[in-house]
Amino acid sequence: GNMKLLLLFAAVGLCGAQYNPNTKPGRTSIVHLFEWRWADIASECERFLGPNEFGGVQISPPNENIIITNPDRPWWERYQPVSYKICTRSGNEQQFRDMVTRCNNVGVYIYVDAIINHMCGSGGGAGTHSTCGSYFNTGSEDFSAVPYSNLDFNDGKCYTSNGEIQNYNDPNQVRNCRLVGLLDLALEKDYVRGKIADYMNNLISIGVAGFRLDAAKHMWPGDIKAIVNRLQNLNTKWFPSGTKPFIFQEVIDLGGEPITSSEYFDNGRDRKST
Repeated sequence: GNMKLLLLFAAVGLCGAQYNPNTKPGRTSIVHLFEWRWADIASECERFLGPNEFGGVQISPPNENIIITNPDRPWWERYQPVSYKICTRSGNEQQFRDMVTRCNNVGVYIYVDAIINHMCGSGGGAGTHSTCGSYFNTGSEDFSAVPYSNLDFNDGKCYTSNGEIQNYNDPNQVRNCRLVGLLDLALEKDYVRGKIADYMNNLISIGVAGFRLDAAKHMWPGDIKAIVNRLQNLNTKWFPSGTKPFIFQEVIDLGGEPITSSEYFDNGRDRKST
């Protein structure tokens, strides 16, 4: 069965734009239903979360990812995108839309874990071993379902011997080189920013309330800001006109490194997580 591991954090204090969590008045807790299926989250919203006045749910990444079989289907395969189709082991786009509608209708809003720093790992190979069957080739950096090509990655800007992050005291490496082999997107490119914004705006139009930005520390704050600035206001079926999506960013700042979470405050809230 599902592990009911509820990671709660209080959304304390209200301020403008992308800092406001958009939860309904009096609702301050967002639960993290990690790896839950969309159909189960919809039921949980109606059965428990709505009646008990929870504010929202942070969900696992909804976009198509690589299928990894060794080890067998680990949780972290969902942090390796292949496309921005809403198609994972949590469910397809229709099931996702149904969840958002049903949760929103009982006042529990959906916060998406957005994987926008990278695509899948460089050793992922070529084929259709992906959750929606989209073809990709990591050797040629071809993700035709987006589409991205080798022109859309940071290889030319990384100067380490193997293309990987080797030294966390060098902010350029942390942002321009590959995090554990993950193919690093060139987020300064207008084309790449547009594809990511299109993905996030599709989710906004469906009715989500905000985004956790995975691996924010590995992206330049200015690139994140440029993408956030392209995001549409939330769907007025559920949210007041002019409401911005809530943005919270994963910046692991334990001290001792040159990159600090304060560099990201201009983009949205920061959540230190591991």
